[in-house]
Amino acid sequence: MEHAEDAGVYRLRDDLAIIQTVDFFTPIVDDPYIFGQIAVTNALSDVYAMGGKPLTAMNIVCFPIKTMPIHILRDVLRGGMEKMREAGVLLVGGHSVEDNELKYGLSVTGVIHPDRVLLNRGARAGDKLILTKALGTGIAGTALKAGMADDVLLARSVSSMTTLNKKAAELMENCKTIHACTDVTGFGFLGHAAEMIGGTETGFCIEGSQIPYFPELKKLIAEEIIPGGLLRNKRYGESFLDVDSRCPEWLVDILFDPQTAGGLLIALEAAEAEELVKEMRGAGIEEASIVGSVTDTSPGRIMLVF
Repeated sequence: MEHAEDAGVYRLRDDLAIIQTVDFFTPIVDDPYIFGQIAVTNALSDVYAMGGKPLTAMNIVCFPIKTMPIHILRDVLRGGMEKMREAGVLLVGGHSVEDNELKYGLSVTGVIHPDRVLLNRGARAGDKLILTKALGTGIAGTALKAGMADDVLLARSVSSMTTLNKKAAELMENCKTIHACTDVTGFGFLGHAAEMIGGTETGFCIEGSQIPYFPELKKLIAEEIIPGGLLRNKRYGESFLDVDSRCPEWLVDILFDPQTAGGLLIALEAAEAEELVKEMRGAGIEEASIVGSVTDTSPGRIMLVF
């Protein structure tokens, strides 16, 4: 817990440990069925980020039964169940309470061999960094609330947030030199990257030109359609970020954008990185990209170049 790991791991025996995590939140899209899918995708992601396989889940539901039609809850749960089936996860129960605001998510239990647990720390100098999803779901969600998200951006964002990290995690199992991994969520890409190097002897060099993001974001940022969480993340980032003068400010904003059900950020030896990206793209993870490297020249700091 002291290193902000993605989930808790408990060893049962020498060859088996369980992974436990919980996540739930308020709706970020209007469609309750899609919201259910997003919430489950997001909750399962922490297990994948640690290299594990999710097995069982329990629903967490807060619902305003006096003011909202019950069919909305049914649609939320139906969307969630579909994603659990896709992940091979068994729903074994849950709990609901009456609340003034709809909230939904999961408590998840997964399994892993104790020797194969991936932590968010452990990156080594010379490693390459792979990001598996495009950035921008936070800005897209803010644009949706403001009525300024076009159909293309909405479709891209929903597709990203409802895509499980299952395939990426399965491909990672074949790599022998993955040293660290996390998923990119509320603290943004740079916030979670900072967690990976905090208190260590390593730093990151991020190549801004290699970052995958939704192309519609530049226009929205110019119109100041950005979430409050992005601004909070950015203020925090002043303590660890060095930005090349050639790097545009809009890209810095994208890198601090709080994500929902974001991709995995993986540190592994350079010799395996190119091959893993190739395998991921061949498996349909089209945005997978090498976005930077691990250094030992500026411990605890991130250099953003362009």
